[in-house]
Formats: sequence, C-alpha cells, structure tokens
Amino acid sequence: MQAAGLTKQVLSGDQPLTILHDVTFTVKAGESLAIVGASGSGKSTLLGLLAGLDVPTGGKVLLHGTDLFALDEDGRARLRGELAGFVFQSFQLLPALNALENVMLPLELAGAKDARQRAEASLQQVGLAARMHHVPKHLSGGEQQRVALARAFVTRPKILFADEPTGNLDADTGAQIIELMLELNRAQGTTLILVTHDDALAKRCGKQLRLAAGRVMV
Repeated sequence: MQAAGLTKQVLSGDQPLTILHDVTFTVKAGESLAIVGASGSGKSTLLGLLAGLDVPTGGKVLLHGTDLFALDEDGRARLRGELAGFVFQSFQLLPALNALENVMLPLELAGAKDARQRAEASLQQVGLAARMHHVPKHLSGGEQQRVALARAFVTRPKILFADEPTGNLDADTGAQIIELMLELNRAQGTTLILVTHDDALAKRCGKQLRLAAGRVMV
C-alpha cells in the first residue's frame, strides 16, 4: 500500500479546516504499521482514506497497485470486498446472528460454497469453537472481538484495517487480542494497518506512523 500527498480538508463554518496535511508513506505486503497520535490528530481520518471509505481533498492511495480514487464508490467497495478486512473498537457484530453466522456473512456475500466450514475453522483459530452458536449479547467483550477477528480474517484478506481494536477491552483481554491479531497477521501474511493510542501495541508493529495535528512527525 502506498499513500502519496494525502490531504483532507473540511469546512468549519465558512473556513477550510485541514485535518490531514500531505501524508506520504509506503507499507510493503505482510508488514504491520501502527498509526499513533493524540486524540484529534487525524488517525481515524487517515485510516478511512486508506480504506477508501472517505475521499481525500488531495493525494492518492495505491492499494495493491490500484489507484483507489480513480474508482467510483462502487469500484472502491468491490476492491475492499476482494482485498480488505476490518476490525473496529465497537466489534460491529450483527446482534440477531450467532458467532458462526456473523463469521459466515462475508463469505456468503462473496458466494463461497464452503462458508460454514471456513467460518468454523476461523472461530476455532481464535479459541471460540465452543461458543460459535452464541449470539453477541451472550459473549464477553473479549469474545465478541475474537468473533470480529475471525470474521475479518476468514476471507484471507490481503490487508487488515483495525481501528482501536482494544479500545473497549480491559488490559488483560486487550493483550490477548493483540497477540491473536499479530499471530493471525503472521500466519496469513496479511498487511496490518492499525490505529491505536496504545504505545505497547504500537511497538509490537514493524512500523509506526506518528501524527500530530494531521502531520506526520519524523
């Protein structure tokens, strides 16, 4: 993945407010990058641009050689579906579906005929073989984030975007999720890009990108 001159401005009243200034970096396939910085530094905005969930005011993102912003919204969504997985602070599980059904969902949307088998294997990888028929409200926060990880990795994404993946977890559970995420990252050779305010987590990644007021600090 390559970001070149990424800039994002929004209107604040009638004045332009620059959230990101000319952000440029490269992450090689299989590497892990932590985007760190204080609250309001532009971390989540940058992640949204890298994933093509938002459009920059200037600059470009190359995702596996494809210029994200040369595509329309549908094209970006298709590319995300083919290449990317996501893990969020708030888990984003569907409450009416059990753990197995939540993990099967992206495979079913992609038309995979072996969705159940692959989802069961993915839940086993994250230690939830015995909990796969429980709905989210009957799972702990740590278990819900494990389901989210299983769902993110079940499609064997080329790149995983994680936004504060341990933000809603206690320290011990968060540490377990970090280990699991990095282990899956290594096992599958997935490129990992995560936003975190946790320096311990950031230091576990191969690279760090520190933002302050929307600028990369060298």
